[in-house]
Amino acid sequence: MLRPRRHKRRDSRRTPRLKGMTLTKMIPNMITVAATCAGLTGVRFAIDGRWEFAVGAIIVAAILDALDGRMARLLKAQSDFGAQMDSLSDFVAFGVAPALIAWFWALNELGGFGWVAGLFFAVCCGLRLARFNSRIDKLPPYAYNYFQGVPAPMGAALGLLPMIVSFETGPILLLHPAAVAVWMIAMALLMVSEAPTFSFKKWKLAPRYMLPFMAGVGLVLAGLAGAPWLTLSIACVLYLASIPLSLRSFARLKAEAARLAEFDEGEDGGDEGAAEVRTLHRPG
Repeated sequence: MLRPRRHKRRDSRRTPRLKGMTLTKMIPNMITVAATCAGLTGVRFAIDGRWEFAVGAIIVAAILDALDGRMARLLKAQSDFGAQMDSLSDFVAFGVAPALIAWFWALNELGGFGWVAGLFFAVCCGLRLARFNSRIDKLPPYAYNYFQGVPAPMGAALGLLPMIVSFETGPILLLHPAAVAVWMIAMALLMVSEAPTFSFKKWKLAPRYMLPFMAGVGLVLAGLAGAPWLTLSIACVLYLASIPLSLRSFARLKAEAARLAEFDEGEDGGDEGAAEVRTLHRPG
């Protein structure tokens, strides 16, 4: 009599199971996608001649870019995929989009030179992001609170600063298309420069400064609500003014690190020398 074949039970310990990513873990990537969409929406507003909305879209993209990394660390959802996606989003939102917005606003009046200025800005943004990714784990310990060059979101804001100023002052001589092109090239060079700039991500605030700091945050928020373009213009100018301070601070930290390295090498050399002296004077 034939007996029915029994199917062998699979050992769940040996069979790997594909684990899907939960919706919560996908939140940082969703924020990154939203930042890309905001940057490209700014280009659409520029095509329609709605310049204030175009700049506002870039600012929204910058806010979302600041949130996605922090959200990934909070949810413990960091991944290589998310890091690469964030870099591509930054290139689109803070390199390509500002260049196109500036082209539609003023650079198109210069013809080929204006297009070159816009291309140069976008390319420098991409180079800056590639350098950041390649050196992220190779920076010395004292450089943890510094960027190399101006970060991409701030570079986009600085590149569009002439447009932001025009919202408050109207057309002036400094906003001539040629001046805008030169300004865009200068900001692009700042992005790819080796100049250390403050990161502000890991700054620790003493308790006694907490109340004044919160008061300052309230003042900035009130300025953004009442006079957003003037507030943004002042913030960009203050950031540019902070670059010489960051250069000085970084140079001081680098010099201290070099002195400590020399001191450590001197101690090691002293120990080796003492050992040699003891060896030479050891009774035979």
